[in-house]
Amino acid sequence: MSLQTEKRTLVTVIAEAVVEQSLLRDFDRLGVRGYTVSDARGRGARGVRDAAWDEAANIRIEVICARPLAEALLAHVQERYYANYAMVAFLHEIEILRPGKF
Repeated sequence: MSLQTEKRTLVTVIAEAVVEQSLLRDFDRLGVRGYTVSDARGRGARGVRDAAWDEAANIRIEVICARPLAEALLAHVQERYYANYAMVAFLHEIEILRPGKF
């Protein structure tokens, strides 16, 4: 069986939970059709983020979209949030089924 896939870009943003609602409003405004949000824990340049209390919680937002939108999202995140929040964002080129969803 041969799978019929199409290329899209996966945008992943890992950020302080305090900016979740603001990020999601921005993503909606920029044209994102859907996203997945999950809790995230780890260690990085700003130390351990273990979510022991709400102020230390991180989230992971994932968006599957076309490359131009992915680049616009990263540019917006970098311009609006990077200076003031612990955050990392990155892209992956992926292949998907059901491209009409994205």
